[in-house]
Amino acid sequence: MYQLIQFISRQRAFILFAILEVLSLWFFYSYNNYPNAIFFNTTNYYAAKALETSNSITEYSNLRNVNKDLATENSRLNELVAKLQAQQLDKSIVNYKADSAVASRFKFVVAKVQNLTTTQFNNYITIDKGSADGLAPGMGVISSTGVVGKIKSCSAHISIVISILHSEYSVSAKLKRNNEIGSVKWDGVNPDIVEMTEVSRYKLVKPKDTVVTSDFNYVFPPNITIGYVKKVGVKADQTFHDIEVQLATNFHTLAYVYVINNKLMNEQKTLEEKTNDVKVK
Repeated sequence: MYQLIQFISRQRAFILFAILEVLSLWFFYSYNNYPNAIFFNTTNYYAAKALETSNSITEYSNLRNVNKDLATENSRLNELVAKLQAQQLDKSIVNYKADSAVASRFKFVVAKVQNLTTTQFNNYITIDKGSADGLAPGMGVISSTGVVGKIKSCSAHISIVISILHSEYSVSAKLKRNNEIGSVKWDGVNPDIVEMTEVSRYKLVKPKDTVVTSDFNYVFPPNITIGYVKKVGVKADQTFHDIEVQLATNFHTLAYVYVINNKLMNEQKTLEEKTNDVKVK
């Protein structure tokens, strides 16, 4: 307390000057309309700016939770879409309806990307879910916009995904326009472009046509977007189109993925393997 009194005593002239300065400014702005209006508008402007900045910071800090909630909701919607597509009647087949177990065979698990590469010849993605979350090698992985890859290996809480940007990985695909079946594979050059092969040169293919997953694989539900036709040509001395496909998934900004668990995959594989072992008499 004594030190405070000593400080005030030493600085009494400056303190008195400051008090008088504040009082004079207060009288000036209180009893003069024009300066008062300017002061009022200026303080309101900066107060509004400060409040806007504070709200922006708060919203930004909540984006992680918002993204997580949206990813969870997308997972639920993906399951619903897959089920409805499986239950949809085929117009060319009268009274066809998928078995309920088949229609609901796909389950989706949300995972966050921990690491990924796009510049290697064989690229991989690390996600924060593993066998403890029900994941297993061979499960498909998609983003909110399209195909990503499939799981290669799992630990309890981490999984490694073979990216579609892998020189030895291909996906069974079809053209949405005419259901023409082909195969999509990366050529190791541009991480935004893959090639679609095995589509007859006599089939109609146009730029911007949508390429989706076919019905003939264990990993993905049918009609998951892979990308969009960017360029169509014909290779010399070939009977197939040379098709470049712009990937729907942007791997440069990939943050969340959805792992697809086909609950009937092992049942189907086992039955087909047994059928292949049967000798025809």
